Amino acid sequence: MDFVISSCIFAVVLVAALVVFSSGRRGGDNTRVREMLARVTADSEEDRAGGLVRIDPRRRGGSRSWFAALYALKPFARLEQMMWQAGIYLHVSEMLLLMVVLAAVGYGAAYLALGDVLLAAGAGTGAAVVPIIYVRWQRSRRLRSFSRQLPAALDLMKSSLEAGHTLLRGLQVLVQEFPDPLQSEFRLVLEQTRLGMALPRAFEDLLRRVPEDDLRLLVVAIKVQSEVGSSLAQIIGRLSEIVRTRQQLQGQIHAMTSQGRMSGMIVGLLPIFVLAAFSLVQPGYTDILFHDPTSIKVVKAAIGLDALAFFTIRRILNVEY
Repeated sequence: MDFVISSCIFAVVLVAALVVFSSGRRGGDNTRVREMLARVTADSEEDRAGGLVRIDPRRRGGSRSWFAALYALKPFARLEQMMWQAGIYLHVSEMLLLMVVLAAVGYGAAYLALGDVLLAAGAGTGAAVVPIIYVRWQRSRRLRSFSRQLPAALDLMKSSLEAGHTLLRGLQVLVQEFPDPLQSEFRLVLEQTRLGMALPRAFEDLLRRVPEDDLRLLVVAIKVQSEVGSSLAQIIGRLSEIVRTRQQLQGQIHAMTSQGRMSGMIVGLLPIFVLAAFSLVQPGYTDILFHDPTSIKVVKAAIGLDALAFFTIRRILNVEY
């Protein structure tokens, strides 16, 4: 009976999550354009002066609810910024509601199955952070895809400028030739310039949505060229070489640290596989771990230490350069 109840609750939450995400995906580009138009009209002179070095995400939809007070907290602003960078067009309130529902379902299902409050709380917390993990994964995936497209886009921009076209015409060619995410991001830049925004300012806004160091170099080059004047084609050509060199270095670092990452993954998952193997081969051998109070405490401590070791290894192998 408990299994049936847990299955029903999980099905209801899954359907609700699908409805929320599908409603957020519907409207995709139109919603994004409307929000960016609102940001264009609301930008102040102070933001324009410091936009290149400061990220200042705005709450969409005004301050017409109690959520405006909560949004003033920095974690909620960072969550919205991450969702924008991941291409997920949901309000923060919708994401928080989904996290609360998943936390409640995870806690209830774990408590019905295990009967332990601490384990149930851990399961609820794990279920609640699943949307954030998905947003971070989608953001990282989208930024990597943009970075892979950037060198070829820079070469095309250079060729267009050398052929006598303007930078705006070169951006139009990029929009026609490249797929998402580069296509949608540069299309938004063109839409902003058509509405009267200065091109350097539009690129600064692009940098907020795609916070990549390689793109930052392009934004700085365009800003300097608009203020001082120089051969933008030569700058972009040299920048394309620099971006390719940086990406090759990043690939070498990733390959050199792959053994350490795999070792950390094996060490982290090995106790789980060993316990599962003993449970299948000789079930009575591991029963004491789940029935004796002292053994249960040992299992909880082992889970915590194993998770700590896993994240510590990931942190050590996260090379910054």
